[in-house]
Amino acid sequence: MTMISDKIEAIKAAVDEQIAKSEALQDVQNIRVKYLGKKGELTSIMKDLKNLSKEERPQVGQLVNTARGIIEDHLKARMEELKEKSLEMKIQSEKIDITLPGRKPVMGHEHPLHLTRRLMEQSFLNMGFSIVEGPDIESDYYNFQSLNLPEDHPARDMQDSMYVTQNILLRTHTSPLEARTLQAHKPNEPFKIIAPGKVYRCDYDATHSPVFHQMEGMIVDKGIRFSDLKGMLEDFLRDIFGPQTKVRFRASYFPFTEPSAEVDISCVMCGGKGCRVCKGTGWIEVLGSGMVNPKVLEMCGIDSQKYSGFAFGIGLERIAMKRYGITDMRLLYEGDARLLGQLR
Repeated sequence: MTMISDKIEAIKAAVDEQIAKSEALQDVQNIRVKYLGKKGELTSIMKDLKNLSKEERPQVGQLVNTARGIIEDHLKARMEELKEKSLEMKIQSEKIDITLPGRKPVMGHEHPLHLTRRLMEQSFLNMGFSIVEGPDIESDYYNFQSLNLPEDHPARDMQDSMYVTQNILLRTHTSPLEARTLQAHKPNEPFKIIAPGKVYRCDYDATHSPVFHQMEGMIVDKGIRFSDLKGMLEDFLRDIFGPQTKVRFRASYFPFTEPSAEVDISCVMCGGKGCRVCKGTGWIEVLGSGMVNPKVLEMCGIDSQKYSGFAFGIGLERIAMKRYGITDMRLLYEGDARLLGQLR
């Protein structure tokens, strides 16, 4: 028993001596393995307990565990000292090379929707349009009635529109600004306006969102014809998608325009040859348009015999998706920096 106790004390003294001489973390680790590892000197004493009497075993076991704890504490303390010493030496040895170029911070940029909106606005401003804005929460009168939308029109369905009260809703399009502008321009002043903004509908899939953006446009003056609408939209679309863009008009129906037309452009991906994006047709629908319905003019106090006009509505997301080759609208709202960084 005395011999084992002396051996344990000798191990503790040897460990303290070697710890004091250690200069690196690896030295401390080697000491740990030598004395506390599976084949270490202190561990071997525990393996020899079987050779002791029942009375001596617990006493020796207690001595070994106490010694192990002391050695662990000393090893840990030395490792902390060496880590601090290493950090100080690293800090002292590091120098700044003033000849190196500076590190430029990562700069943000406008969202693709903002870029698209600015581009579209500038195109119309160059053609003499002015920008108007209005409330997102709209009355039934301006959102529907003033635009010749009867009560049984599908756009009034609760599945499509988000109502606040029975007669108040989140606007489903920016078209209410047509009626508001017509009424504000009495007595029958000619004008050219675009109305960009958010709109709200109960849709959500790869090509629809409950919140999206539209740009409404309208011209009212004497002698406005469909040919004026056609020429203006052709100039706009070629300005946005390039001079090689082909434009076609297809007869359609909107309650607030008559006659009405859907407007297509040659596919921006295949140039009109036919591909998966355009479903082999070579054409992509981009907006709706038409001559302002005389009923809309009359309801707003405009003499439809004296004045005429045209109107159009464009989805900003649709234009952005075509410009940047995006197939899922939801990607524009997820804020993934990996995607947005490519769409400058």
